[in-house]
Amino acid sequence: MTYRFFTPAKASAATGLTAEVYRQLRDEFLGPVPTFQALSAVPEVQAATWALMREALLAGDTSRVDRELVASAVSRANRCRFCVDAHVLLLHALGEHELAEVIARGGTPPEPRHVELVGWAEASRSPRATGWTSPYRPEFTGTLLAFQFINRIVSALLDPDLLPGGLQRSPLVRSVGGRLYARAAREPKEPGRSLPLLDAGTTTPPAWAGDSPVGVAYASLKNAATRGGDLLGDVARQTVTATVRWEDGRHPARPADWAVDLVRDVPGTDRIGTRIALLAAFAPSAISPGDVALWRLSHPDDADLVRLVAYGAITATDHVAQALSPAHR
Repeated sequence: MTYRFFTPAKASAATGLTAEVYRQLRDEFLGPVPTFQALSAVPEVQAATWALMREALLAGDTSRVDRELVASAVSRANRCRFCVDAHVLLLHALGEHELAEVIARGGTPPEPRHVELVGWAEASRSPRATGWTSPYRPEFTGTLLAFQFINRIVSALLDPDLLPGGLQRSPLVRSVGGRLYARAAREPKEPGRSLPLLDAGTTTPPAWAGDSPVGVAYASLKNAATRGGDLLGDVARQTVTATVRWEDGRHPARPADWAVDLVRDVPGTDRIGTRIALLAAFAPSAISPGDVALWRLSHPDDADLVRLVAYGAITATDHVAQALSPAHR
């Protein structure tokens, strides 16, 4: 596994909040996977991301297979190969070998219920254009929103291959890997265990989540990741927010050129940060080493790069979440 712009500290050296996140990851998921190691530069964002994924995808008695299918479909819509591969492996771990290989090939599931779930999840990329909303329980919606955010973090900060040479795309490797993780994937998880990690007192859970822990986790992630916008000025933030709204998830044909045009009227000191945030929202894999080098001239810390990417990612994610509010239905 290769990180694109920096190498995080080893999980064994973690302390405080990050150490507790890693402990829960070891107990309940696949260990301190690269996504969460990349986020460790900003522990409050790391903890909130884990909490949302755990409470939505892993906890409770809603079908885990259906939720993994949602995670895979959202990742496919966002062109996040890393996440598609990871959740195909987890479908194998849950014993759904045929379904996993259908998803890996980009095919259509055989069951109508699964076809409906995949269509719903993929439509969320452009919620206004598709009239997207959610008829599903908070666990499904939370899983979808978790991966709208995680896909962008992964595509910005990690290379797309889980294993050297893309070996994770071998059906044999996927099947064997799934069996190795079968026990961890199938163990039931009690809702709410991650919530003590969060500074939830300053957040208001969204109406779509009811009293589910998923709502607390989403509100905490939105609060923590949105703070990355403080790295930019008012005009820059308005540019990011307005672009996310009017572009509505469109995949830019030439992301680098697209971003250059959008930041022309942004004050010079904010242009590179605005460019990175916009790319994080729409085409995170297009963030280049040159972009990051320019950003680091004024913001050398890894944490500021993670905060900026998280800000772009949560702005795009919350555009989807806003489609769930009564005012936008």
